[in-house]
Amino acid sequence: MKLVLSSIVNGCRQGKLIEVGRNGSKSLDIPGCLLYTRTGTAPHLTHDTLSLIEGVPEPVHLTLSTLAEHQEVLEEYKEGIGKFIGMPDKLTYCSLYDPASPCPSGYNTSKTVSVWGGGGRIELTLSKFMAIQQAFKPDWYQSMADGEPLPPGSSRKRINKSVDRTLGFLDECLKVHQNSEVLKNTEIIGVVEGGDILEERLRSVRETMKRPVGGFLLDGFQGETMPDDLKLDLISSVTGELPEDKPRLIHGIGKPDEVLECVSRGVDLFEGFFPYQVTEQGRALSFNFKYKVDPETEVLHRNGSADNEISSKTSDCEGKMAAFSIDLKNEQFRVDFSPLVEGCPCYCCKNHTRAYLYHLILTNELLAGVLLMIHNLHHYFAFFQSIRDALKGGHLKKLKELIEKQKL
Repeated sequence: MKLVLSSIVNGCRQGKLIEVGRNGSKSLDIPGCLLYTRTGTAPHLTHDTLSLIEGVPEPVHLTLSTLAEHQEVLEEYKEGIGKFIGMPDKLTYCSLYDPASPCPSGYNTSKTVSVWGGGGRIELTLSKFMAIQQAFKPDWYQSMADGEPLPPGSSRKRINKSVDRTLGFLDECLKVHQNSEVLKNTEIIGVVEGGDILEERLRSVRETMKRPVGGFLLDGFQGETMPDDLKLDLISSVTGELPEDKPRLIHGIGKPDEVLECVSRGVDLFEGFFPYQVTEQGRALSFNFKYKVDPETEVLHRNGSADNEISSKTSDCEGKMAAFSIDLKNEQFRVDFSPLVEGCPCYCCKNHTRAYLYHLILTNELLAGVLLMIHNLHHYFAFFQSIRDALKGGHLKKLKELIEKQKL
């Protein structure tokens, strides 16, 4: 796997990962996101409905939280997780935790980490963790790490222990990885921990860089336990230390404004769980990422009208609309026969209306999740394409300003 950067402007990286995958035949544009899955499938969707969505990313995100309990099945199957889930041609990335379902803290030890699946808690030793990777045969996987969410104000001792454990796990994973014939074409991703302490973050990244890893995962930034300013400062400090020729992933960041802040700080790849979270709330992504405007809209913008148009679409309508999405449980949509987003080319918007989605949600129809997921994934993937286009054209500032206007 090689990272070819076409530009680095004010910390923003654009380029392409080439020779990706176990056979080295794939490539991947960055910045980008992963296709989020649960038990190996995109939530609410079949392979047929997933094929209706434009711009589906090559990397498929698998989580041990939803798959670890199927280890024996995969060991007996012997063909790897990609073929098992019906996606043999996709890139597969395996992480410990499910970003949409945080695990409780306090269960990791110096020898084990815990994840929670459908059957409850699963305690992973190093040998079990690596046996799972050899059964799954992913293209990439994150190293075992003490990455459970730490509560605010965690002691330096606890954070220091998290970094030490993670580095120890990485060394043990590398020993097995380098001696495994099954994993010889698989990349292992080193994990950067350190909580909210800068010195520990820097120690973690510097020590991880000494190991032969294929990329770096910035962990521990998920949730609302860390102030935004501190979070972004720590991300900047970490990416400032990392080598330019290897990809940087981050866990737990999905909101459009947060994604753009991380892109501005040199992050390359994001988890794609945000559309699923929005779908589960009965919402449809509706934020505007079209920073290029026609001449007529440009005139309106200079006259102050364009800002009003944007805010009217994304403002809090009687307390029921949140930033970046509309709440389709709102009574106002009962007789709204417009598409979820005007001009959206997704299957849902071309064939159905807000009123129909309101009815499906109100009556608890399973089709509601299917149609919302189709739209939300399409919208989110198109947003990432707009990021790449903005970087290429030197318009990221315009895109960030447009997104910022739509925040509550």
